Amino acid sequence: MKSTMRLLVFLAALALLVAACGDTPAEETTTTTAAPGEETTTTTEATDPGTSFEGAVLDSGGCDYGGKLNTLTALDANTVEFVLCKPDPAFLAEIAFGVFGIQPAEHLEATGGAPLDNPIGTGPYALDSWNRGDSVVLSTNSDYWGPVATHDTLVIKWATESASRLLELQAGTADGITFPGVADLPVIEADSNLELIAKPEPNIFYMGLTVTHPPFDDERVRQAVAQGIDRQRIVDTFYPPGSETADFFTPCTLTNACGGEPWYDFDVDAAKALLEDAGLGDGFDTVIRYRQVDRGYLPTPADVAADIQAQLKANLNIDATIEEVESSQFIDESNQGLYDGIHLLGWTGDYPHVTNFLDGHFGKTITQFGAPFDDIAGPLETAASIADPDEAAPFYEQANNAIRQHVPMVPVSHSGAFVAAQAGIDGAHAPPWGHIQFNLWDNGKDTLVFFQNAEPGSLYCADETDGESLRVCGQIVEALYRYTIEGDVEPGLASECAPNDDLTVWTCSLREGVTFHDGSALDANDVVMSYTAGLDASSPLHTGSTGSWVYYDYIFGGLINAG
Repeated sequence: MKSTMRLLVFLAALALLVAACGDTPAEETTTTTAAPGEETTTTTEATDPGTSFEGAVLDSGGCDYGGKLNTLTALDANTVEFVLCKPDPAFLAEIAFGVFGIQPAEHLEATGGAPLDNPIGTGPYALDSWNRGDSVVLSTNSDYWGPVATHDTLVIKWATESASRLLELQAGTADGITFPGVADLPVIEADSNLELIAKPEPNIFYMGLTVTHPPFDDERVRQAVAQGIDRQRIVDTFYPPGSETADFFTPCTLTNACGGEPWYDFDVDAAKALLEDAGLGDGFDTVIRYRQVDRGYLPTPADVAADIQAQLKANLNIDATIEEVESSQFIDESNQGLYDGIHLLGWTGDYPHVTNFLDGHFGKTITQFGAPFDDIAGPLETAASIADPDEAAPFYEQANNAIRQHVPMVPVSHSGAFVAAQAGIDGAHAPPWGHIQFNLWDNGKDTLVFFQNAEPGSLYCADETDGESLRVCGQIVEALYRYTIEGDVEPGLASECAPNDDLTVWTCSLREGVTFHDGSALDANDVVMSYTAGLDASSPLHTGSTGSWVYYDYIFGGLINAG
């Protein structure tokens, strides 16, 4: 049997006892689970006479490891129970994020925890082929539990330049494209054959300054760069309508995003004085690294990099060379905090809570900007466990003020974003959270073609962070909850996840009759094993793609057995 499963002795014994008693009808049984600080009771249906269910368990061994998952248990074939180490008011929004998609336990074992190019899911599409360098071809899942696509095939292609994607749209070889460039917007609006669709996504573009590499290990140098760059000029020059210069890392549309002091004003004299004080009044040499991938938060990376290079020289006498890095390598190396100098990156919101922006960049396990700051990570950890937003507000204010003081990055812009499509496509949309649901797009043809801005890193998105991978994975693999096209959270593979009173125990009932693309039935063990692969660093399934497991790490406050 699966090496990481544990037998739930109680349920097995109960099944044997019921079977020994003959054809006694199944009865309700009560299982008591110790939750942090209290005892909680979960009522489940007893195992059917003559059958048994060997339930998988992910057990952290207690909460001393510092994360927030105590145990995850398959109570029966259709029920899983998350016992947390502390309350989590954002739990449903978090588990709706696509990286927490569920695959068959047997498939995860067969692939050694690395189904990088052969995912098996329950989604509206199944993988047909990944033609490296060209396209991913998906076949419509006619047995899908939700809305079935009207087309037979979805083809996702890519082009790094926005102008190239627009040409595909104008030629009719694409039904939709991501992130048209600023110069493309009026062209699309003037073309009656095309439709421009606003994507109201919360995002941030920032200049990363890894604090463990000199000279950016000196706070004065980081503060000098923060004040020596005219961020408004960048927004005015390179960003589409609806964009704004960032006063805080998190867009203010999210609750508790913008407590504390706003970001520094552009002040060259103050910046030069800080460099003088740090002994670098004559400037220094550095590197600006970026990836050539147009994103909503950074529509023209090379142009923005060149402008920052020019400003550093003109304003602060800092000589910066520009280095383009391959996209997957750039994400992996920046996540590990390997970059000296400046790296240009951004973030598009994954789930509707301030923790998605702040905890994912400044939490206690995050090393992108070097060693985490206690006066940032500490308040964030406290705030994340407080259900009342008003009570959490002072802690977010503390964290924002500490981010401003320490300057591990410079927030530049919250960008307006768009996708574009052929006019007349029924159901075309661009959601604020999550991925486009292409099964809702009806172009009246057998095939729907969509151009995004880069090739996926892999198709095992439990261990990916880039939107190009997540968009494709989200068509194939689904999570317990999901986001509607309006941005709300709703049940997905779970029909419900019900909390106890203090939000430390969440009991999830699986949707009935759901099957994977290989024909196997979804059950609770698949859920437990999918989470085990991501969270348990000692599991043989904890292989993945990059080995970073960024989202599992930060959303759950740390990996189990990471030491």
